[in-house]
Amino acid sequence: MGDSYVTFLVLGIVLVVVDGQLIYHSGKGYLRRAAAYDDEQVGGMMKLTAVLFHLVVLGLLALVSIINVETGDPVKNVVVKLGIVLLLLALAHGVTMAILARIRDRQLQQQLADQMAEEHRIYEERHAHVGEPRPAPKIESPYSAP
Repeated sequence: MGDSYVTFLVLGIVLVVVDGQLIYHSGKGYLRRAAAYDDEQVGGMMKLTAVLFHLVVLGLLALVSIINVETGDPVKNVVVKLGIVLLLLALAHGVTMAILARIRDRQLQQQLADQMAEEHRIYEERHAHVGEPRPAPKIESPYSAP
């Protein structure tokens, strides 16, 4: 019992840490491609996201570790528990990626809105004289005295 419990915890922790690092590193590139965040902002957001991911999934791992699975074989018990952890890990990974996609989409929408506002401002500046009375051009008459 003791060896299978420790084996389960070690394998589970390794899986969580590896997946968390994949999320951290790939998420940085994913958010950076939005071109609105600098490296420091991306790094900060991804650190917070990775910490949240690790805490949630390690908490789930701890809960799964105390579930009593009786297959009669300690190896099968570990495999069943790891299967549960992998499913929970996949769910947490998917939720994390959906959150990152939402952050990126909001940032891209904000960039587009800012770009459109800037283009509108430039258009208004260029066409501000339309409708305003302009002074008539001064035409020199050939008959006027110098």
